[in-house]
Amino acid sequence: MSTTRTDPLTLEVVDLIGTVVARYHDEYEEAAAQHALTGAQARVLGLLSLEPTPMRKIAEKLKCEPSNVTGIIDRLESRGLAERRPDPGDRRVKVAAPTEEGRDVARRLRESLRFAREPLGELTEVERTLLRDLLKRMLGTA
Repeated sequence: MSTTRTDPLTLEVVDLIGTVVARYHDEYEEAAAQHALTGAQARVLGLLSLEPTPMRKIAEKLKCEPSNVTGIIDRLESRGLAERRPDPGDRRVKVAAPTEEGRDVARRLRESLRFAREPLGELTEVERTLLRDLLKRMLGTA
């Protein structure tokens, strides 16, 4: 049974989560701009650097319309950072994949995100594991 909590501790935790998200978002936008990318282009490139991904799945992960992803991939392709390929499992489906240069830009983007890494560096492995597990539980993916 889910209970809505409005006690001071819960409100403080919600505020802190919002602050972390806002700081991460601001730094991500700043890092993307250093590579002449929008935040959305950088996020898509980051996803693609993990594995080639169907456009529909990218849209689901970003919680946006597939047509938005098509435009983002078009712009990444025009810069030589991504390409479309047939899905090896279903040749009717196109997947987006990073080019070598795209993987390099995604790596440099990740390396430039200090805020996401530095505070976590202050936590022990046990604390990071606990935080991960709590976040997964909050998201219902535990």
